[in-house]
Order: sequence, then structure tokens, then C-alpha cells
Amino acid sequence: MIKQRPTIRDHSAEANLFARRAFVGFIFVLGLVAILLSNLYTIQVKEHTDYQTRSNDNRIKVIPIAPNRGLIYDRNGVLLAENKPVYNLEVIPEEVDDLAESLEQVSKIITITEQQKKDFIDDIKHTRRFKSQVLKARLDETEVAKFAVNQHKFPGFSIEARLARFYPYGDTLTHALGYVAKLNRKELNKLEQEDQATNYRATHDIGKLGIEKYYEQLLHGQVGSQRVEVNNRGRVIRTLSMTPPQPGSDLVLTLDIGLQQIAQHALKDMRGAVVVMDAKDGGVLALYSNPSYDPNLFVHGISSKDYKALLNPDRPLINRATQGRYAPASTVKPHMAILALEENIVSESTSVWDPGFFQIPNVEHKWRDWKRWGHGHVDVYKAIEESCDTYFYDAAYRLGITKISNFMARFGFGDLSGIDIHEETTAILPSKEWKEGRFKESWWRGDTISVGIGQGYWTATPIQIANATNILVNKGINHPPHLAQVAKKEDQVTQINNEEKPPVVLNNPDNWRIALDAMHNTVKKVTGTAHRAFKGANYDPAGKTGTAQVVSIAQGERYDAKSLKERQRDNAIYIGFAPYDDPKIVVSIVVENTGGGSSVGAPIARELMDYYFAANPIELARNTAQ
Repeated sequence: MIKQRPTIRDHSAEANLFARRAFVGFIFVLGLVAILLSNLYTIQVKEHTDYQTRSNDNRIKVIPIAPNRGLIYDRNGVLLAENKPVYNLEVIPEEVDDLAESLEQVSKIITITEQQKKDFIDDIKHTRRFKSQVLKARLDETEVAKFAVNQHKFPGFSIEARLARFYPYGDTLTHALGYVAKLNRKELNKLEQEDQATNYRATHDIGKLGIEKYYEQLLHGQVGSQRVEVNNRGRVIRTLSMTPPQPGSDLVLTLDIGLQQIAQHALKDMRGAVVVMDAKDGGVLALYSNPSYDPNLFVHGISSKDYKALLNPDRPLINRATQGRYAPASTVKPHMAILALEENIVSESTSVWDPGFFQIPNVEHKWRDWKRWGHGHVDVYKAIEESCDTYFYDAAYRLGITKISNFMARFGFGDLSGIDIHEETTAILPSKEWKEGRFKESWWRGDTISVGIGQGYWTATPIQIANATNILVNKGINHPPHLAQVAKKEDQVTQINNEEKPPVVLNNPDNWRIALDAMHNTVKKVTGTAHRAFKGANYDPAGKTGTAQVVSIAQGERYDAKSLKERQRDNAIYIGFAPYDDPKIVVSIVVENTGGGSSVGAPIARELMDYYFAANPIELARNTAQ
């Protein structure tokens, strides 16, 4: 076996190979360093601003600050709607890892009902997860203390002190003021469409009804913000800057809280509405609907039990003053008299024989007067003073529905009154066109007869009746009814609702006097239907009573309240003003199913006017309420 020779190593070749490899490695490392330096340059220099902004986004947080809602006062400076501090337990959903478990653990510290949990879960489904949501409102001091000790265990949960709306007069002003309550998804969508969502970033409540809703933009104010520095756990370290919110404007209303309390006291447990207007400018001094409810129940979220209690046959949620539709009955007779005089159907001295009923020629049906044996010879004064139905049956028959409808529309019947709340209905001013559109039927002559005394198809709201009366009292000058008087913000005072609508102009202006004189006689004459209620008054009132049938009484039968169900009995209505020679106050009263306007409506008007013209009305209101 031949032995192999050992290989001689080529050190020069190996050195060259190592050098080449080292050079390639060096170039590779140099390339990596170049890339690193290039990236460092890009991050630290070229994209410094962008990364600085991202860093600030993690370090600096912008927190919106809700503005204080404007306060609401009555005409005498009495506070009607204020803001009170409350403590709420709030949650930012996106900052909570396991929401269900967290809710369960929090419930062991402070009491949270299943309904509150359910409502909270429903709320966060329809709102952005980065926005704070109320889990439990109005925590007491003990609950605040218990949670504060354990707050570190619950990231995303916090106790927030807020100003919440409070209505010190409760159910006395609900239908006028309305209330605020939690923003819902529909309202948020509307705010976004109107480019107002940004201004509500920190706001949880919004006006839902009444003045609170109508003047939401004035009352709300402008959102503020603060820039704060936070640590890696989201805890605020310091405040960097702040833009304070601008509070909403304060509103001064035309309402008189004393008069409002008199209205509530006078209606007692009866269903109905009271409207009192300033005859000089249309300002609403009182607007009360009975039954009412406490608006504070809605501010923090009403319970199912409380809400179901409001869904009863008496319908307290309905604003009867602006949404209740009633036959205006004999309260429109002064207006009917003016129309008949304007159209020369009657004159100041025309006398009509009243046997106790009216008949259309060649028609057997009889339209009965409230006085079965009739009023005898009746002129326009006596027709209003004693509320003679037959006189106005005859006038309506000769006028026809078209003239009646067109004339009454000039006084605001069949239309919105213009009052500054959204909850209002137009009710019904009948006409040929209306009946054709509603029932697909022609208008018959017999339909017109009942319209002549404010019955039949005709319905009106108490605010419409008050407005029509105010136009009459002012001899055609039209001051629209309104609740807000001025808006105040710091030193700036803005007048609201001081405009007039086109006046009602008569061919013969003296016809105003005839109707107003007759209304004066209705109170002053012994035979007048409102004489008894105002006997001994130390002011000079005028008015007109009305009794509206709720169900029809068959021919040959007599009205017997005792034989009817309570809700089938007549409604009592009254309109009035005082003093006669220089009107300052106009009242409109409707009381459901209580009988005649002279026995029920007029006495309520007396209480209101006694308060208004009293030497010390505030003391009188206090004594009456007690």
C-alpha cells in the first residue's frame, strides 16, 4: 500500500479568501448601519412632526367640557329651572377590557339594579364607545366614598360631578317649561345633520319638551375643552391649557308663577286647562294643564314603573292647553255676532224671536236652545248676555259655512297659535273643503247650524280660544301668544317675541264695541250668565260663558248629567278680560265633564283675576296654595 503525501497549505490563498469574506461582511454591516442611520434620520428629522404628534396623542388628551345650561326665570325673577350638582358613576366602554365582569364587580361595591345595567348596555350599543356613559346617576355620599376607595380596580370607570337640571316647582310648570333628558340616537343623528354634534361632545341631556326644547340652542351654550397630560395608565398628570365653555343664555319668561299656582289650585283634581294672557302684548301669564306630572322624574331617566303610572286614562302627558281639542261652544258667540253685523245679517237693533228652538224651513228637525221655553225677543246684546242659541242658529244659517270659516280663520282658529313650544295642534275649523277631504261627503245646511254656537265639527284648543279672545279685546290688533320674554347672556339682553301679526280689520269698527259691550253686560247684568261668579269684584270684568256638549242628546230628550257617564258630561268653558275699559288680562278656561261655564269656568276665572288685581298678589297666592 502506497502512503499518500501530506498536502501543503496555501497560506496566501487562504489569506486572500479571508480578506474577501471580511470585505463582504464589512460591506454588509456598513449597509445595515447605513440603513439604520437612514431610518433614524427619517424618524428623527423628516418625520419628526408626525411622530411628535403621535406621541402627544398618547401623552396629551383633549377633554371636552360641557357648558352650564342657561337658567329660566319667571317675569318677576323667580327661578323656575336651575342646575344642581350631582355625582354620577360613568363608564368609557373602550377603556374596559371585560365590561360584563366589571359591571358584576362594581355591583358588589355599590347597588346597581339589573334595569340600570340593561339601560346602560342599550345606551352603549347606540353611541360611540369612546364617549362616557352614565351607569348610575345621583350617587349619595356613601356610594361616592365606597367607589372612590376601589376606583383603581376599575379602569374606565369614574365618578363625575355634573350639574343636572332641577325644577323646583315640579308639576306646576311641566307643560310650559318641558324638561331635559338623556340624548338618544335619533337626536344625535339630527345634531350631526345640522353640524351641531361637536358642540354636544360633553353633553348628556337635551331639551325634550316645552321651552326647554324650543329654545335648546339658546339654553345649551358652547362646549369648551382642556388639554391634559396623562401617564401610560391614562391618569391625568397636569392640565396644559383650557378653553372655558360658554354658558347658555338665561331666559326670562312672561309666566307669573303665582298665577300659575292659582290655576293649579283652582283646577284641583279636575281635568282641564287654563291660559292667561297679557292683553297688551300677548305674553302668556299662565299656561296650566291638569293633570300634570313631575318633570324631575325624566331628568335622570324615568323608571318603567313611574312611566306606566303616567299612561292612565287622564292622560297627564298631554298638554291640554295647546293639544286638547274642545268644541269652543258659546265662547265664539261674540265673534259670530261681529260677523253677522259685518255681513248685515243683523243690526244693533235687530230682534229675533226665540221660541226655544230653531228650524230650517221645510225641515222637521229642531235645534234646541239651552232654555227650553226660549228667550223671547232677542237682540245682539241679549243674545250674548244670556247666551241665546236660537239667535246664532239663525245667524249661522243665513251666513253659510264659507263666510263663517273664512272669518274665524282670521282669529287663528284652525291654525297653530304661534306659541313658542312645539307641542301644539291646529284642531278643526270646519269648511266645505275640510269635510270633503275628511269624510268624502258634501256639506249640508244642517251642518252649519251647530257651528253657529261653536259645536258640530268645530274644535279649538284653549290657547286658540285665548288668542281669538285677545284679538277681539284689542279690536283686531294681533299679539301672538308667547312664553319667552328676553334672553340674557352676561351683559347682553335680547328681546324675544315682540312682533305682531296682521290685524283683523272690520268694515265697521264700531262692531267691536257692540260685542265687547255685550260681554261686559254678561258679567254686570243680573241676567248675564257670568254675573254671579263676579259679584263684588273690585275690578271691572267682562266675559262669556260656554257649555260644550260632549255627546249628542236625541230629539225630545233632556240633558241629565246624572244619567250619563262622567266622561260624557258637558265641558265648562269661559273666556274673559279685565278691566273692561283698559284690558290688561285675558283668560281662557276649559274644564272637562264638569257642567256649565257659568258654574265652573267663571269662578276659576274669578280666582285668577282676584290674584292678578290684588294689592299683594304673591301673598294671596301663598295663602291660596296653603
